[in-house]
Amino acid sequence: MDLNYYRLTPWGKLLYKLKKLFGGIGRGFVGFWVRLGKAIAAFFTGIVKGIGDFFGGFASGSALTKTSYLIMGSSHVFRGQIVKGIIYFALEVLFVLYMLFFGGKYLAMFFENFFGGGNVGRVETHVSDVWNDELGEYVKVAGDNSFHIILYGILSLFVIIFFFMCYLSSVKESRLLEEICIIGRKPEGIKGDVKRLADKNFHLPLLSLPMVGLFMFTVIPLVTMILIAFTNYDANHEVPEHLFQWVGFKNFGELLDTSSSLGMTFWRVFGWTIIWAVCATFSNYFLGMALAILINKKGIRLKKLYRTLFVATIAVPQFVSLLIMSKMLDTGGGGLGSGGGIITQLIENIFGYHLQFGLDITTTRICIILVNMWIGVPYSMLMCSGILMNIPDDLYESARIDGARPFRQFRKITLPYMLFVTGPYLITQFIGNINNFNVIYLLSGGGPGDLMKYTDGAKGTDLLITWLYKLSLGIDRNYKLASVIGILVFVISAVFSLVIYNKSSAVKGEDNFQ
Repeated sequence: MDLNYYRLTPWGKLLYKLKKLFGGIGRGFVGFWVRLGKAIAAFFTGIVKGIGDFFGGFASGSALTKTSYLIMGSSHVFRGQIVKGIIYFALEVLFVLYMLFFGGKYLAMFFENFFGGGNVGRVETHVSDVWNDELGEYVKVAGDNSFHIILYGILSLFVIIFFFMCYLSSVKESRLLEEICIIGRKPEGIKGDVKRLADKNFHLPLLSLPMVGLFMFTVIPLVTMILIAFTNYDANHEVPEHLFQWVGFKNFGELLDTSSSLGMTFWRVFGWTIIWAVCATFSNYFLGMALAILINKKGIRLKKLYRTLFVATIAVPQFVSLLIMSKMLDTGGGGLGSGGGIITQLIENIFGYHLQFGLDITTTRICIILVNMWIGVPYSMLMCSGILMNIPDDLYESARIDGARPFRQFRKITLPYMLFVTGPYLITQFIGNINNFNVIYLLSGGGPGDLMKYTDGAKGTDLLITWLYKLSLGIDRNYKLASVIGILVFVISAVFSLVIYNKSSAVKGEDNFQ
């Protein structure tokens, strides 16, 4: 650290540290994109090298090896690896049949208007000229389903990628078999492959089923939902009756435009989301730490009783606690009588103030943060208690001998050790609070809301995640904007996690706590 730092006033030191912190975050953000660019460059360099090896192997290979470039497994069959050759050939046949009778048509319609903008699909559901006497109406002809086109188009792309990987593996093994035969060795049979899969390569069969499940139930739906953000899919384009269209980055522009009603709503909700995440994360963390230090302090009696009382709040399901607190904070018709919930009545009877929970935005936000502290502090207290027990007493003893007061001991010993151990936890909690649906929705439902200020389905205490939920399942069913918000939340969470984690003491100060 700069020696001039020690000559600064306390406020000057604080400003110095803030400047260093935000400067580090900025450098980390730039460094993230630089590393990403290098990774992309290395990826394409590898592709170019792979293409060169691919065609070079074809040019120098024998006739049998060249045949395997067209018919997968042919080289394996004629060189003794019959079972593996049949498997490769079966994969090629299945891929061709899949693309001819199912995947090809969806892939064609998926890319048909992808770059130029236009309908996702060709034929919309319509009423034909054919009259049905039994039903007494014209026959309805089913058209293309835009959502299915995107879903099965993405599935087909992943099928192509998987097949291409198998194809490259087949070609590579064919060239390797040719080299083995040239030196006079006998290719290994199916028994050797099975033995390796059961021993050295056991991770392949063990992870194959989870990987298939990951792609089928996580990756493909996620990519599909991302692509919905580039369409105009909403209640006016419900499938399968109507086709929706590719609109590019139009939805992103509308959402980020500060001059529009939608844009102003987004930035209000975004600002409150960040304020909520910061307050909810650090209030729970530092209050839980303070509570843990107090309970673990020497001379405090009934420690087990205090821990049990706080753990009792964890034992109750969170949604039950939140619904009960919502009734206790009710401004009318709940709790003990018509005056509102029990907490509202107590505050009114003692202080003469009628709590405006659910009526005033600022009051409701403060109440939500306080209730979240009541729910979250016990978790932090338990975690910090375990960490405090592992801090060596010798450090505190040395500090006391040197004349350090309790606050200085906390700042120089306890807090750095805590931040080192709980750095990843803090990041996880912050991201979790950005997406904390339960607390907001069960306590206030996102309200209250001034209709003159909060439009497009968002109200005073809505987070981005609750607004996304309302956009998806509300009257308008604005799926496109919900997808855009989902993408933005993901980008914010990912960048924040990577940058802050790489700047945290859990990464940089590891050697100091060994």
